[in-house]
Amino acid sequence: MSLELTISEAIKTAMKEKDKVALDSLRAVKSQILLLKTEAKGAEVSAEQEIAILQRMIKQRKDSYEQFTAQNRNDLAEVEEAQMKVIEKFLPQQLSSEELETEMKKIIAETGAQSAKDLGKVMGMAGKALAGKSDGKSISEMAKKLLS
Repeated sequence: MSLELTISEAIKTAMKEKDKVALDSLRAVKSQILLLKTEAKGAEVSAEQEIAILQRMIKQRKDSYEQFTAQNRNDLAEVEEAQMKVIEKFLPQQLSSEELETEMKKIIAETGAQSAKDLGKVMGMAGKALAGKSDGKSISEMAKKLLS
């Protein structure tokens, strides 16, 4: 089942349960998918694009959460955190730090990277191989750690 259909079903469930946070989050995801479809002139949205949308939305909420927390606006931070949790349910299972380290070591071995100078090659390959399984910040931090 495509993400769009899954989200539509989840919206119906959220409406029945009167879950406002889930409903707002899911409507935002559906709107991003529809926007992407419109830009692509009705073409189907690929699974990679769907994952990219979800990751972007989670990143936006994470950034907002950090800003609200820094400004002592816990009421707004809680809303962002709750929406983040709803959206994360639709992402594939995320890698733990140990699993990420193992995958990154494999990628570094495949690219033959030796130092931080080779970070670009590693990040390019890791970004494609680990799309949806981990966020870019975690991948970058692990690559820098392993290459230093």
